[in-house]
Amino acid sequence: MFTEIHMSSVASFKNTTVLKTDKKVNLIYGLNGTGKSTISNFFYSPDEPRYSACKKSPAASNPVLVYNQTFVQDNFFVSDKLKGIFSLSKENKEAEEKIAKFSKLSVAIQTEISAKQEEKSKLLKDFEVQKSKSVGEVWKIKTQYSGGDRVLEYCLKGLMSDREKLFNTLLQHEKPADEPTRNIQTLRTEVESLQGDSTESQLPIPKIGFDVSAIESANIFTTTILGNSDSEVAQLIEHLGNADWVQQGLKYLPKVGEIDTAICPFCQSDTINLKFSEEIARYFGGNYQAQVAQLEKFESDYVFAHESLPNIETLLSHPFAETAKDRINAKFKLINEIVRSNRALIAQKIRSPKEIVQLTSTAKELKDLNHEIDSINIKIELHNEKIKNKAASLDEIKAEFWSLMRWSYDQTISRYKSDFEAMQQSQKALDDSVKKLQNESLYAQNEIADAQKKTINVDDAVNAINASLSDLGILEFSIIRHSDALYRVARQGDPSHAFQTLSEGEKMMISFLYFCEMCKGKLSASDLSPHRVIVIDDPISSLSHIFVFNIGRLIKNLFFKSPRFSQVFILTHSLYFFYELTETNHEKRKLDQHLFRLTKGQDGSLFQEMKYEEIQNDYQAYWGVINNKSHPPALIANCMRNVIEYFFNFVRKKDLGNVFQMPELQEVRLQAFNRYINRESHSLGQNLIDMKEFDYDSFKDGLKLLFQKTGYADHYNAMAKL
Repeated sequence: MFTEIHMSSVASFKNTTVLKTDKKVNLIYGLNGTGKSTISNFFYSPDEPRYSACKKSPAASNPVLVYNQTFVQDNFFVSDKLKGIFSLSKENKEAEEKIAKFSKLSVAIQTEISAKQEEKSKLLKDFEVQKSKSVGEVWKIKTQYSGGDRVLEYCLKGLMSDREKLFNTLLQHEKPADEPTRNIQTLRTEVESLQGDSTESQLPIPKIGFDVSAIESANIFTTTILGNSDSEVAQLIEHLGNADWVQQGLKYLPKVGEIDTAICPFCQSDTINLKFSEEIARYFGGNYQAQVAQLEKFESDYVFAHESLPNIETLLSHPFAETAKDRINAKFKLINEIVRSNRALIAQKIRSPKEIVQLTSTAKELKDLNHEIDSINIKIELHNEKIKNKAASLDEIKAEFWSLMRWSYDQTISRYKSDFEAMQQSQKALDDSVKKLQNESLYAQNEIADAQKKTINVDDAVNAINASLSDLGILEFSIIRHSDALYRVARQGDPSHAFQTLSEGEKMMISFLYFCEMCKGKLSASDLSPHRVIVIDDPISSLSHIFVFNIGRLIKNLFFKSPRFSQVFILTHSLYFFYELTETNHEKRKLDQHLFRLTKGQDGSLFQEMKYEEIQNDYQAYWGVINNKSHPPALIANCMRNVIEYFFNFVRKKDLGNVFQMPELQEVRLQAFNRYINRESHSLGQNLIDMKEFDYDSFKDGLKLLFQKTGYADHYNAMAKL
């Protein structure tokens, strides 16, 4: 017997919902679309991947036989044959006596196996209770040594949120041979002595690289750079001492081949001829230009080295630079001042190559700065070595802590180990007994299967189904033998296959009768199960009320009253059928039946227990959906259609054609309601609507207006509970 059915993450079951029961008969009522087919298909094919989040408890049970649309398709529409071997009324007497003997033995063995398994379950449960006490006792370690000053809390890292993990950690420690010599207070004091400094290792500070000594000591800066002395103007330029000034005017002189004479860029007179220009250019050519280019190269390299110096803020942000921050900052600032001065001198030398400039060396200042960094790095190295030793020391203290805990909690751990060993021995004895009983059960089942081969009789099943069809008033169709193990449906006077001409109601009736015969007989020659679980999903959806009554009587007599069926689940959308199956006697109903309602809201489908007094007719159920705006829009709208169809077409016999033409229903906000309700839906059973247009308040107003304008405002107010 199943005690719990968990449905989750499939179709309309968005979240987990659980059906809990301890009754044989379980009646489940739900409107179309609430998930009844999903439940029956889960029973039919529980191993499908889509049901991975669903489960039945207990997982193992008697065989489950399911009647739903999948069953009908598997047995009729796909294969055109009825599967199953039946043992009904013509069994071989000797075989039946043998079957009865070993069936009784098999039941007794299964009862004893169940008792052993229950004993094992109780054994494990009792052990878990004792273990829980031990785990709770050991958990005191956490409460005692975490929080507060937190000195020894590091010993419990990773264990402070899991009782089982902390318990298993202590369990894995061997008890010391002798009592530990150092107590908790001693360990606490030692840990405190290691907690003064930062607990993290630090990277060393990189030394400052500024290799510009070759530039700062270059001879070119102390050399007067002059032009070519062979030039006819050399003596004049050197006598006047204005070579730099003349060089700056070179760009204004005419190029060779341009003109014969030009304005002098210096005196602004027409005195410059081609020969003079050539002599001026010859004076500044050759070695002069090479030396100037060398100066420019030095300047470029010096500027690049200066701009490549690290950011002083980055260097000073190191934790160990704090004590030397002022000295480092001053030395770095001095280097920058010297470099900026040297850059100005280099630029001056380029502008006036003949001048002598003296660059200041940064070597001493750079050495002093790197000396400061070396001093800091020595401290960092010492710190890291200390941290390394500290970690090892803390690990040693942690090991001593757990040895001390193991010694202190030895009574708890020893008692647990003793209980565990005793439990394992008892469990092994029970497992051995169950294995022996299972072998005996297998022997009994083999004997039953051997005798059962002689009890197969397909004709009895066919005759029983045909008799049931006759009892229900279906005379036009019958079932005939197809082969030794198969039979099919045929129409009177037509030996060919006739199943396709049956109405949906007749198809359902015949398929359900076959299901009933299969449940009464055996599923196969090796079917040994004395009990079965039955699941039936809406067997009356296409039947008239007289057949609904007959099917209800059949289900009660066959499944509810027979001890062969350990549990029955009936799912239906019809409150009439639901009511028909409900036991009216309160005491009997309380003993054997459990009533459930299956609903679907914004959060998905949900099981709800249902009282007998809550059973109402379909019309009232539709109003119940309408009055709850949390239901899906499509469901609310369809229930409105059903209410209007039922009340006006069947109760009041009133034509609504003219009512939908009244001006009040032509408002823009009521157009979606108007189109949905008045699209010939009452005659054709067809309707289309884009549910993105659905507005609950507008649809509710439209429904209210419809009843008011037709003279039934009081009825609307009563059903809408206004």
